[in-house]
Amino acid sequence: MDFSNEYNANSIHAQGDAYFIEQVRELTNGEVDITLHTGGALGFKSGDHFYAVADNAIQIADTLSGTMSGIDPIFLLSSLPFLVDSVDQAHQLYEIARPHYDAVFEDNDQILLYASPWPASGIWSQEAVTSSESLEQLKIRTFDRSGTETLRNAGASPVSLSWADVVPQLATGGIEAVLTSAEAGANGSFWEHQDHFSGIQYAIPLNMVHMNRDAFDALSPAQQDAIREAALRTDEHNWQAVRERTQTNYATLEEHGITIHDPVPADFQQALADAAAPVISGWQEAIGERGKTIFDSFHNGNTP
Repeated sequence: MDFSNEYNANSIHAQGDAYFIEQVRELTNGEVDITLHTGGALGFKSGDHFYAVADNAIQIADTLSGTMSGIDPIFLLSSLPFLVDSVDQAHQLYEIARPHYDAVFEDNDQILLYASPWPASGIWSQEAVTSSESLEQLKIRTFDRSGTETLRNAGASPVSLSWADVVPQLATGGIEAVLTSAEAGANGSFWEHQDHFSGIQYAIPLNMVHMNRDAFDALSPAQQDAIREAALRTDEHNWQAVRERTQTNYATLEEHGITIHDPVPADFQQALADAAAPVISGWQEAIGERGKTIFDSFHNGNTP
């Protein structure tokens, strides 16, 4: 089976996927052979993955959740701005929403194996972005509709780009800044183009690892059980890995001369939250009763 990932082999996501493959190999005594293709080597970006897996062009993919928002608005949940303020809260939100994610994949002949969380998103930039004035008209890359709307509300000039297009746009001046994590910027050697990182704690978005249903059904019952067990192990592994990653990322940034602004001034943080409020309200309206159920459980501190 082929496993597609848009990010490079050193990314937290590719490392998690390699861990999953290792667990599958161990649990099946090598009977199930999965090949991981990183860096978009198969020619698929995250935005292509959902239908590529549904059509069995690839059997498994690691996909940025927000790129699937056109399939269902549930996929914007994890990247709603300023909804969570810690990895523990992000994990709780994922567990509450997991049945809803599962249902959408099942309706499209796929199964959700596990989540792959990002460290918190911030702003990479050439000049420090620590105030509303510094954000004004800034040409900044976003990764989904929620980010585009939020940063436009905050006064920026956002552009939604797939990961593969980010570095080329930075190199040619097509964009001046990037909304992404310290992790992603380190993987992309952003210090070659940027000098600052602002830890605005925008969101802890998820990648989803999903598998073609027919490819799964073609396995023996024992092999299916092994896939599910490997996915459970990888889910736990990935959430622990993201807890440890920010400190490591910040050390790497400092080694390369990046100035880190974390926390940012309170008035700037509040302005960003104000810009995000209508985005969250719009998502709740689009998602309907599912959103109310998820938010009620989340705000009441419930888990499944």
